[in-house]
Amino acid sequence: MNETEPEDIFAPLDAALLSLPGVGARAAPLLAKVAGGHRVMDLLLTLPDRYIIRAHPVPLGQAAAACLRGDILTVIGRVTRIERSSRPRQPSHILLRDENAEIDLVFFNSAFIRNLAIGQSIAVSGIVELYHGRLTMPQPDYLVPAERRHMIPAIEPVWPLTAGLFTSTMRRAVSAALATLPPFPEWLDPAMLRAQKWPHFKDALITLHAPDRVIKPGRESEWPDLQRGARERLACDRLFHDQLALGATRVRLRQQTGSALIGTAELQKEALSRFGHELTAAQQRVIGEIAADLTQPSPMLRLLQGDVGSGKTIVALMAMLHAVEANMQAAMMAPTELLARQHFATISALSPVRTVFLSGNVKGKARREALAAIADGSACIVIGTHALFQDGVAFAKLGLCVIDEQHRFGVTQRVKLSNKGENVNMLVMTATPIPRTLLLTRWGELAVSRIDEKPKGRLPIQTSLHLLSAISEVYQAIGRKILEQAQIYWVCPLIEESEKLDLAAAEARYESLARFFPGKVALVHGRQDSATRQAILQQFREGQYKILVATTVIEVGVDVPQASVMVIEHAERFGLAQLHQLRGRVGRGHERSYCLLLFDKATSLNAQQRLALLKQTEDGFLIAEEDHRLRGGGDIAGRRQTGLPDPRLLNGVPLEKILEIARQMSDAYWRETQSGVTDDNDQYRLLTRIFNGDQPWDLLASG
Repeated sequence: MNETEPEDIFAPLDAALLSLPGVGARAAPLLAKVAGGHRVMDLLLTLPDRYIIRAHPVPLGQAAAACLRGDILTVIGRVTRIERSSRPRQPSHILLRDENAEIDLVFFNSAFIRNLAIGQSIAVSGIVELYHGRLTMPQPDYLVPAERRHMIPAIEPVWPLTAGLFTSTMRRAVSAALATLPPFPEWLDPAMLRAQKWPHFKDALITLHAPDRVIKPGRESEWPDLQRGARERLACDRLFHDQLALGATRVRLRQQTGSALIGTAELQKEALSRFGHELTAAQQRVIGEIAADLTQPSPMLRLLQGDVGSGKTIVALMAMLHAVEANMQAAMMAPTELLARQHFATISALSPVRTVFLSGNVKGKARREALAAIADGSACIVIGTHALFQDGVAFAKLGLCVIDEQHRFGVTQRVKLSNKGENVNMLVMTATPIPRTLLLTRWGELAVSRIDEKPKGRLPIQTSLHLLSAISEVYQAIGRKILEQAQIYWVCPLIEESEKLDLAAAEARYESLARFFPGKVALVHGRQDSATRQAILQQFREGQYKILVATTVIEVGVDVPQASVMVIEHAERFGLAQLHQLRGRVGRGHERSYCLLLFDKATSLNAQQRLALLKQTEDGFLIAEEDHRLRGGGDIAGRRQTGLPDPRLLNGVPLEKILEIARQMSDAYWRETQSGVTDDNDQYRLLTRIFNGDQPWDLLASG
């Protein structure tokens, strides 16, 4: 296989959705929104949420039991009466009989029954209901002559949709996308595939998107095993892709040797005296773990987990000052300018050495001065956004990189920043507690430190659940807190289908609160430019506003100690881990803080039980484990909210078993590669193209 062949094979899948037959300018952006990308491959990786089983026709005499369950049934009978509507918006009725019973078919589109005749035998499929004691099927999904009932799909996929996108459009687009699939080479271990009874990658996609092409009539009982095998296969592909990248990072680390960074502790002592608070035992333990890594001759690669409000920033500062004491520079990279500036304000106030800030919005003289200080080494600590690893930034002697909210950066971005120095030590941080399985999935090459206690003096946050119908009482309660000079966050929900609706919901709540509390309410959301958003947040921080209405842009990086009330509207739409993150925006001062979770009365009992867990505990690690257990690794809503592994391919599979298989294959591959047994990477490069990921071999070359 030559070097260009994978590119040639993959070209139709790398093409835009507009390249698919029948996909026009209106449908393409809707499909891209559901798929999370604009490639044909992205659409194929968007698996059905569920399946409708229409396999076997049911006698009408047995259909009544299905009414109570809301089942979808296929029935066959003879047309005995036709009542076509003569007026618009009035339904037409067809009476269908078999040997034992009859059912009323209701049609709101008379074109559907234009060619029907009395006495004709037909097969119909849809939801069966009881209406005034009579069996009815309102607007059947399918109606075909009885002798052509094979045209009704035995197993019908149900894909995720968005506003304006219909199932028929999705079905046509997916069918066209399946037609572009080439004969892929195999990248998984053939013996393992046989042992697990998993199909080939292409066959797995066809099975899940078009089960009727795989299952022969009368053998629908094989579907559960076929679906399981196909889903597990694709989950393994996803995890194997990740493990190859992690394996490359491990190989790269083993190839590196560096200089031990020996600190004097003098700068750290001065910063702690400015800090003025006693460190917790957990903070002291983690600082010791990091210091032990930095004094080793091989570069550090460590993950620092700290729950919201646990004090990760002071730990990161101690690590950076350790590097400065060893005559090296340290850099901290944050995913947003808001968070980066928050860190800069905190760290520059505590640091006894020169600290500079750099982002894409730093222009002109300020930028030139910052770049010069970074290049000549007079800037001992540098804090910024992804601008830190751009080509124009040169460090004099970078020894330590700290990356905050690690899950928002890719492996390549991490490597690009570390390449600004020689054998740079790496400390990555996250405020999202990560379940053990997911630690192995995405952070498997890192040593892990955990801050598992809050700073002294922090009071527990009192969490309560309220129906949205009682919102007037919530207004009155926050009015009383405003009289006590408290500040309040009011978070509006994300509506996955429409960013416009997201913003409309936030604006509507802002207008309502502003009428109730004139002059005291501000609005912040993701569509504002960063300067406007930053100004509003600063005004809220300074107390000019008492209520901040927001979308989840405040989830990370806003620290307002005087804010003591968090209201989360439609809390049932958020994951537990994200609710916990949002709750952590309050409780940072010395006043008692409150979190009010507002939910709709139609919320399921299961969802209410999930919310109740937040009342019972503030342990973010326990909440994360429960969230992971309930979601099975994530769901579509969680894709925007958590930053954890892409849930589209990991739902409903035995994650730990598949992860172990993926790790073993990755380890075997890198052992063979390093020992010279194989250097054929073409099929693996193709795998990384499928998931639009980093090329592990390029990461090694960059070192």
